[in-house]
Amino acid sequence: MKPRHLLAALAIACAPAILLPAPAMAEPPVYTDIFSDIAVQGHDPVAYFKEGKPVKGSKSFTAEHKGATFRFASAANRDAFLADPEMYAPQYGGYCAWAVSQGYHAKGDARFWKIVDGKLYLNYNASVQEKWESDVPGFIESGNENWPKINQ
Repeated sequence: MKPRHLLAALAIACAPAILLPAPAMAEPPVYTDIFSDIAVQGHDPVAYFKEGKPVKGSKSFTAEHKGATFRFASAANRDAFLADPEMYAPQYGGYCAWAVSQGYHAKGDARFWKIVDGKLYLNYNASVQEKWESDVPGFIESGNENWPKINQ
């Protein structure tokens, strides 16, 4: 077969794959730093529950979850996370809870957080956190409705 005919045959064979829409994501994304796969800006998600504040995790204690690396302040916190990651991982993959309630992604910041009904929510900054706290139940309801849609 001539090279020109081979290229034409390959183009025709590959066209359906190029034209098909991408499949829906199997798992929602987890927000990570643009230059790494570190979740929650390296903060220990279990510490929010146990210590009531953000605590930086250590490179010595890590776990992989949904394609992201979570860091922990201790082996005990890492083990608690591994036993029940859905309990400790931030909602909406660590994206800003208010942005998700509005139908889009924005980065969540580990410093602006709240635990509601045993779930950790992050927000973009202090003013967004304040806005989100003006109607937490309503924004959580909207966020829960929007989250699957914005990850298609």
